[in-house]
Amino acid sequence: MAAEKPDAVALLKADHRKVEELFEKFKNAESESEALVLEICTELSVHAMLEEEIFYPACQKAIDEADLVSEAYVEHDGAKVLIAELMDSDADNAFYDAKVMVLSEMIKHHVGEEEKSLFPQAQKAGLDMAALGAKMLARKEELVAKFAGGNLPPPETRSFTGHKLVQAKPLEAD
Repeated sequence: MAAEKPDAVALLKADHRKVEELFEKFKNAESESEALVLEICTELSVHAMLEEEIFYPACQKAIDEADLVSEAYVEHDGAKVLIAELMDSDADNAFYDAKVMVLSEMIKHHVGEEEKSLFPQAQKAGLDMAALGAKMLARKEELVAKFAGGNLPPPETRSFTGHKLVQAKPLEAD
């Protein structure tokens, strides 16, 4: 008898717990923080792609509060900016740890909204969570193999307007 595959919500919640554990490890790590950050960024990137490609489109059509999905996309976009900056940086950067901690707080907020509002509405709407879960699991296996070793793609955003950003010069130590 084959093992039962998780439904979409169970799969997404398992990802949430894994990332929470990784952020906790980062807080307590005294070394190898770059390896943990790479793992966090990879997990978040794969998770965001699963939600954006499969789960959110299904929810957008089915739930009463479609604005929840739009907010989720915007929250993903903010996380993607920090992920891109972390992937293009190293632990010696003055803002590295701060960016990881802000990313952690953003994700904590995002997870809370999904688990308290979006997931229950999706379940109530009668979406086929088993079919979505199977599709997401297959896609996850593809993405994990593709992004092994931190080979993450540049972030794609939905809500970012594309205006040119100018970064201020780094703070100088006195």
